[in-house]
Amino acid sequence: MATTARDDVTYDPAAEVVDLCRDLIRIDTSNYGDQQGPGERKAAEHVAALLDEVGIGSRLIESEPGRTSLIAHWGGGGSREDALLLHGHLDVVPAAAEDWQVDPFSGEIQDGYVWGRGAVDMKDFDAMLLSVVRARQQAGRAPERPVVLCFTADEEAGGHKGAQVIVEQHRDELEGVTEAVGEVGGFSATVRGRRVYLIEAAEKGMAWMKLTARGRAGHGSMINTDNAVTRLSAAVARIGAHEWPVRLTPTMEVLLATVADLAGTEATPENAATLIEEFGGAARMLGAVISNTTNPTMLSAGYKVNVIPTEATAYVDGRFLPGFEDEFFATLAELTGEGIEIEHVSHQQPWETPYDGDLVAAMTRSILAEDEEAVVAPYLMSGGTDAKHFRKLGMRSYGFAPLRLPADLDFTALFHGVDERVPVDALEFGARVFDRFLDQV
Repeated sequence: MATTARDDVTYDPAAEVVDLCRDLIRIDTSNYGDQQGPGERKAAEHVAALLDEVGIGSRLIESEPGRTSLIAHWGGGGSREDALLLHGHLDVVPAAAEDWQVDPFSGEIQDGYVWGRGAVDMKDFDAMLLSVVRARQQAGRAPERPVVLCFTADEEAGGHKGAQVIVEQHRDELEGVTEAVGEVGGFSATVRGRRVYLIEAAEKGMAWMKLTARGRAGHGSMINTDNAVTRLSAAVARIGAHEWPVRLTPTMEVLLATVADLAGTEATPENAATLIEEFGGAARMLGAVISNTTNPTMLSAGYKVNVIPTEATAYVDGRFLPGFEDEFFATLAELTGEGIEIEHVSHQQPWETPYDGDLVAAMTRSILAEDEEAVVAPYLMSGGTDAKHFRKLGMRSYGFAPLRLPADLDFTALFHGVDERVPVDALEFGARVFDRFLDQV
């Protein structure tokens, strides 16, 4: 429940959401995963100013120069007991302007969409959150439940310079937090003419790995039975071609049962892939969460065409389901074979939160209040979010950035994609839904 609203303030939680999203997109926070890029400080200072303007103080946390996160405490009447964490990240993946129809950092409105890098990942949710918080604060509707607002650095490179730093070095800021809500959930996909809103209740684990093979250097014209390139390329080919078996977690069992009901059938491991196809473009992501996955992404070896190198390296993006980590690494060891060293660039655990309780009920009710014919169900996300770090403190975590999307929009292709964009009316819908959600938490 919220505090008593002020009668002298016109209340519209969606009033600013489009402009806030555009402004955030215009702040380039590209994260290259190394020392390049502008960092997040300018965006964090912008968010701090927006909060300060409505009387919410905040703290900037900088893990290294320019890599800046922000934390603020809101509502709760000074208490921190049973607090709710609302988190979003400020960084975005890079964008090559020459590939886009518009400048990726323009925040341009075109054809009813806000265009730009971060429009769906995830400055849209940052804008929704800020729009709702500012409107509620100005109207005297701060929630009775304590809320921690957190805008992080470095999520696009694993969160090691953002959420991980907060969890490990500033844990006091999260004292009393029992539940967390972040990105990549609450968006709609159309199945059999019905909008199904997907709430993130689980994530695959992450294993970003560097594979190194070493052999005997020599002249390219001579026989060499200890060729590092040959050994590595064979391993990479096996890893990339491996067909991982279907494995259903509790979250996906619920989602597939929901889809099966719409399709007039029953869900089984054997028809899981067919049921996933009902989601159209979203099957690109959902198809990756009924099994473990391994995708080779980078290769490097040698310095001259007629020189057999001593060393060859490859990078693999591995993702494993909750409960299936042991199977994943045992299979990977078999596929890799002998003579290849595996080094973890980033190794993060999967997580799965039971799809029940008051928070889930609040999310469901808030969506149905704005779209009464909708279906709401949980899903497991193929990628990773900062929830992986915050979960270490025992929080029940969900992804809930509500968007009502056109049936013909290939939404999941926009994550890290060219011409990333979000519908204007989806942003406004999301702000209204999230405002209803905060009334119930």
